Formats: sequence, C-alpha cells, structure tokens
Amino acid sequence: MFLDRAYPYYRLSTFYLFFFAALGSFVPYWSLYLQQLDFNAAEIGEIMAISMASKVVAPYLWGWLADHGGKRLQIIRLTAFLACLFFAAIFFRTDYLWIALITALFGFFWNASLPLYEALTLNHLADKISEYSHIRIWGSVGFILSVIVLPLGFDNGNFNIIPITLLSLLILTSLSTFLISDKPYHSKEVSQRSIWSIVKQPIVMAFLVICTLQVMSHGAYYTFFSIYMTSSGYTPLFTGWMWALGVIAEIVVFILMHHILARYNAGLLLALALLGTALRWYLLAYFVNFLPLLILLQLLHAVSFGLFHAAAIHLVHDLFPNRLQGRGQALYAGLCFGLGGVIGNLLSGYAWEPLGATTTFVASSLVALIGSIIAWFFIAKSSNYSV
Repeated sequence: MFLDRAYPYYRLSTFYLFFFAALGSFVPYWSLYLQQLDFNAAEIGEIMAISMASKVVAPYLWGWLADHGGKRLQIIRLTAFLACLFFAAIFFRTDYLWIALITALFGFFWNASLPLYEALTLNHLADKISEYSHIRIWGSVGFILSVIVLPLGFDNGNFNIIPITLLSLLILTSLSTFLISDKPYHSKEVSQRSIWSIVKQPIVMAFLVICTLQVMSHGAYYTFFSIYMTSSGYTPLFTGWMWALGVIAEIVVFILMHHILARYNAGLLLALALLGTALRWYLLAYFVNFLPLLILLQLLHAVSFGLFHAAAIHLVHDLFPNRLQGRGQALYAGLCFGLGGVIGNLLSGYAWEPLGATTTFVASSLVALIGSIIAWFFIAKSSNYSV
C-alpha cells in the first residue's frame, strides 16, 4: 500500500500534480487564447515553439549547476519561483512581441525544474525505480483535472481565464517544492567520465535522435489539436474530455509499467511506442469526424506518450551513471523535448494553413515511423544499456 512506502510518496507526487495541472492549462488551451488575440497559425506555432526552445538550453544549464554545486533542491525552488514571477507579466500587454518575450523568460525557468525534480525523485526511489510510474501518475491526474475543469470557465468563446488559472497553478507548483527534502545519489565510485563520453556512444546518440523525432511528431497535436477539434464542430468542453481520455489511458500504462518493464525490453517498448504514434497521427489525419475511431485514437495516447515516456526514463537511468543523472535527464528534456518540440511546433505552424491539417498529421506520422525504425535497429535488439 502507498502508506507503507519507505520514500515520501505523497510529497513527491504533489509537485507532479500541480506542474502537470499547469501544463494541462497551457498545452491544450494556450493556442485558443492566442487565437482569441488574433494570432495566425504561424504566429501560434512560433509562440508554442518559443515555449519549447528554452528546453534546449535551460535544463542542461541548471542540471550542470545542480551536479557541480550540489544545490539541486534550491535550484528547483528558485526556478519554480522565477517561472511564476515572469509569467505574471503576461497580463501587462497582449501584443505578439510581448507574449513571445514573456513566453521565453518564463519558459527558461519553468522548463528547468522538471528534469531536476525527475532526478531527485529517482534518487528517493533508489533501487525501486520501477515505482516511478506510481508517482508520475499524479502528474497525469493534474493534467486531467485541468483539461476537464478549465473549459467550464470559457464564457462564449472568451478564454481570459486561461492565463489566470495558469499563474495560480504555477504558484502552487512553486510552493510544493518546499514539501520535499533533497536526496543525493549514493555511489561508492567517483566517476571521472564526462557527459560527452556517454553521449558519443552509438546507442545513446540513437536514443536521443529517436526521442527527438517522437516529440517532433507531436508538434501538430500539442499545438493545434484543440483548434482542429473546434474547427471540426466539437465544443471546447468535449475537446477537453478528449484530452482527458488520452491522459486517463496514459495513467493505466503508468500503473502497469513496472510489471511491463519487468517482462519486456525497454528498447523494444520504445520502438513499439513510436510505431503506435505513427498509426495514431495517420488515422487522426483522416478520421477526426468519426467519433468511435477518434476515441480509440485518444486511447492510443497510452502508447504515444505513456509507454514512450516510461520506457525513455528507464533508459535514461540506465544510460547515464549516477554523477551524470542530472545532466542525463536534462539532455532528455532539453534536446528531445526542447529541440524536438521547437521543430515540431514551428513546422506544424507553418504547414497548418497552407497545407492543411490532413497533410500536417500525415507528415507527423512519417516522422514517428522513422523514429520507430531507428529504435528497432539500434536499441530494441540490445540487451545491455550500460555504456
């Protein structure tokens, strides 16, 4: 039972609850807010790309400071607080340049705290890493609550409640960092290996490319799914339930993941996750108006994110030694979610109006398929991830 756990389960989970509740306010609905401000598809894609761009630099920079300075928890608290502070300035103006600037500044700090907290959580788990999914589930719960409850506050197409809600959740995220204590890694060996001696290994390079392609393929979904749904005749409330359905499916995977990882190769699971993602985007391109299939495609979020992320976190833990855990998590978050997110959001934004939703999602499917093929040949067939 959860109450019998040796690590601080509920206190670790609180951060995930509020962080991903904030994400549930931002990712599905920020594009609707920007559309209300009369931004076009390319501008919306650029703003969403800017929110991801800081992931390329920020997680690694803060991860390096945490690894070398030994002040990881203090850095988590600082970055969470500064994210609140800078986002609060979003209320001063609504022109494109101001929104872009604030998005960049707040994102630089917001995107830094999660990978550091992931490393902290894994250190608390020690040899119980397979239980990570039980803690991460609360992030999914927070996301679901946001996507279901927030549309109830939309007043006849008025989305002004979105930035207010997001700021409130960022403040709660910041406060939650004071519930947990730091937990240094324990290692009897002092590793002198540099992060680049790990990254240049073929299996690690392949892993980073695969994860980057997977996140790229999600660009159209995360940026335009809500717009795609409303333009197809669905209400914002129904759209929120579709987001929630995907994350509910993700929760089921997180619950079962420690059993799945005990039986199956994490590299194989990664390859299957990308293959499922390719199928999801291809069918979404053509069948958004066929409700039974749309529901099944949202359930595939269990594969395209849940299975993918849990397998990827497991591989990061195996591929990067103790002293490089912070930077390993930062590379995964920064290079894959940062660079992959920037490219995916930008390309989908530039393609959405001239090429249309169908072509954009078909292209997303192709990107995921390429990643699945690379995963199969470079990672799935390996039985040893130590580098």
